[in-house]
Amino acid sequence: MRAYEIGTLNGLGSWRLVEKSSKPLGLGQVRIRVHAVSLNYRDILLVTGRYGFSNPTPDLVPVSDGAGEVIEVGEGVTRWQVGDRVVGIFSQSWLGGSQVRDAWDTTLGGAVDGMLAEEAVLHENGLVRVPDSLSFDEAATLPVAAVTAWNALYGVKPLLPGQTVLALGTGGVSVFAIQLAAAAGARVIATSSSDAKLTQTVAIGATDTINYRTHPDWENEVLRLTGGDGVDHVIEVGGAGTMPKSVASSRPGGVVSLIGLLADGEAMNPLSILASGAIVRGIMVGSREMFEQLNACIERNNIRPVIYRSYGFEEAPEALVQLNKSQHVGKIVINITG
Repeated sequence: MRAYEIGTLNGLGSWRLVEKSSKPLGLGQVRIRVHAVSLNYRDILLVTGRYGFSNPTPDLVPVSDGAGEVIEVGEGVTRWQVGDRVVGIFSQSWLGGSQVRDAWDTTLGGAVDGMLAEEAVLHENGLVRVPDSLSFDEAATLPVAAVTAWNALYGVKPLLPGQTVLALGTGGVSVFAIQLAAAAGARVIATSSSDAKLTQTVAIGATDTINYRTHPDWENEVLRLTGGDGVDHVIEVGGAGTMPKSVASSRPGGVVSLIGLLADGEAMNPLSILASGAIVRGIMVGSREMFEQLNACIERNNIRPVIYRSYGFEEAPEALVQLNKSQHVGKIVINITG
């Protein structure tokens, strides 16, 4: 089969397309014909040596997010049969409840082989059903971005109708957060440096928008929009560069979910967290249980993932370069089977 290997982590040109032998099936494993994968900023961090959570070998198959169909089942498999449409979970060992200790040790495309290949072999427990309403391309966008957004909104203090969500930027997690929050009857404030992108966020459910170039002190604009109250949930993808503003945007008891590290900046003063009364939490995507809850919400509310562009299998390196340009709204997909 054809597959990509992560290579020597020498930058965006690291991935290499190779021929690999198909893996034999072990107890409880299934073989999947991968139809589509989607990219995350994590994939850029990995090839540029800035990820920090794993040290992949050059022969590792990259990319965590992939969907396909079961083409073979191993001994002892009871959850799936040939022909089932499935999508892999990010951490293969985190099935439900609180984050397990070895969650980082079983992440696809970072700690163990990922999905950027014509076939993948995974344990039957590391899969969920593709929602009937979604294509393989759409389903491939879910494992990291959508599950992370779900965890942010429902993992600690579940979002309630009428509450307010602040979503930073227009990447995959933030776009899914906008869609999920809108489906829950929440008010959504979206930020971007592009008015054109902000217009697109309104089309998928944002109720208010802030251009952070026009409003560099955007936390003050958030407070103005909320009558000084602040928001109930912040989808924080910037990290050090935006965390102080996110905390200042939160109401007492509001949840700031730290998801990404896109913006450089100095470490924030912890006194500001004490003063705000905000709950600041780090998120490592989510469990299979969360993924299944997300899928039920997607089907019930007919939510369609936003795909910025789809590339062919041989164009995978080009897709990674496109992701790094940060011009997208939603997700970038690689279609493997055409």
